[in-house]
Amino acid sequence: MGGYSASELIDIFSMQAFAGISLFSVFVLMALGLAIIFGQMGVINMAHGEFLTIGAYSTVMMSKLAEHFPAITNVYFIFAVIAAFIISFIVGYLVELIIIRHLYKRPLDTLLATWGLSLIMQQFFRSAFGPREVSAVLPDWLMGSWSLRDGLDIPINGIFVLGLTIVLSGLVFIFLFRSRWGLKVRATTQNRIMAGAVGIDTAKVDRTTFALGCGIAGVAGAAFTTIASTGPTSGSLYIVDTFLVVVFGGAGSLLGTFASAFSIAQAQSILGFFLSGSMAKVITLVGVVGILMLRPEGLFTVRVRK
Repeated sequence: MGGYSASELIDIFSMQAFAGISLFSVFVLMALGLAIIFGQMGVINMAHGEFLTIGAYSTVMMSKLAEHFPAITNVYFIFAVIAAFIISFIVGYLVELIIIRHLYKRPLDTLLATWGLSLIMQQFFRSAFGPREVSAVLPDWLMGSWSLRDGLDIPINGIFVLGLTIVLSGLVFIFLFRSRWGLKVRATTQNRIMAGAVGIDTAKVDRTTFALGCGIAGVAGAAFTTIASTGPTSGSLYIVDTFLVVVFGGAGSLLGTFASAFSIAQAQSILGFFLSGSMAKVITLVGVVGILMLRPEGLFTVRVRK
């Protein structure tokens, strides 16, 4: 295969697999928020990628602030992740309050409205931050790599992002399946009419759920700054892959989100080494479409009462 020896191929596949972990983490964080929104509310949020961009720019701004206060240089990134979540959550809450709540049960209208919103947000980013891509200055403890052996190095930022993804995913699981508010969310998902009849404020549940999904996308933006620079259209580049992860895994299934994100990220990372990036995406898409033709409901399904 390309003149590589067996040991070299093992190293290449291992390195690309670890490189794919960072992409997997961004996919999971993006898809978690989208799966919650789409799975519960049936809203096709085409502006979801822009909430990643909000989180990324929030991190970049915190990085610039840290340049003026060297004492916080090594800890600013932790606060940047929290700020990315809070800012994206607030913006998402306002978007649901002003736009989304008027468009429930009209999926095509939500698609058009959020697509228009994404264009507005992209233009705002251009006006506020400029058209050029910018990068956050990462703290020293996120730089470098961990060498397992000669020829096999694991980037430290990838390990950190994976840990962040695991922690946040665990918190989302506790929120949805071990909290009183999560019980309200699941009740609204399964039977909205009956949930309202027993006193659950379904409108408030929807608003908070939408904002939570946007906040998680903001954290994905903070993670994104560790692997790439940020521009006005950075989030839109991931929206198709994110929808692909959600549909392939099964809308509303957290386990399916993890499985599909890992499969797609690893396929793109490994194929991208031997082929061009665009060809890797094409092959991955063809494979996913082929599997969906055999299993239209996705890898995992969540049964709800109609």
